[in-house]
Amino acid sequence: MVYRVYVEKRPGLTAEADALAGDIRTLLGISSLESLRLLNRYDVENITPELFDYSVKTILSEPQLDVTTDTLPEGGILFAVEYLPGQYDQRADSAAQCVQLLTQGDRPQVRTATVYAFEGVNGDELNRIKHYIINPVESREASM
Repeated sequence: MVYRVYVEKRPGLTAEADALAGDIRTLLGISSLESLRLLNRYDVENITPELFDYSVKTILSEPQLDVTTDTLPEGGILFAVEYLPGQYDQRADSAAQCVQLLTQGDRPQVRTATVYAFEGVNGDELNRIKHYIINPVESREASM
């Protein structure tokens, strides 16, 4: 079974999202952007439900800094970006190694993606944003 969790920085700790929103407004000239949220999506296989729940609190997130959920935000426009097959995903590899160290057992399969949630942009602006964010040499748009 595949378990999925979304991890987002708590309000006030969203420097990465704030910086990207600033770039979109200034470099792309998209002033209609109202808000941008970044969520790290983790898909984990070959793990027990109990171990997954424990891993969410200890490996996949930092409870003091992050909010975790199993659902996507409501409203706005969403898209996700993942590494291409064969590209090294350090976030996924590190998570898998940590779970393996924790259990002293087999390494689980972990896949990650970054989910972008936008408010205030239209379809044409979204295409420009995707072109800016997605580097086709290393990543692609992921299914939601």
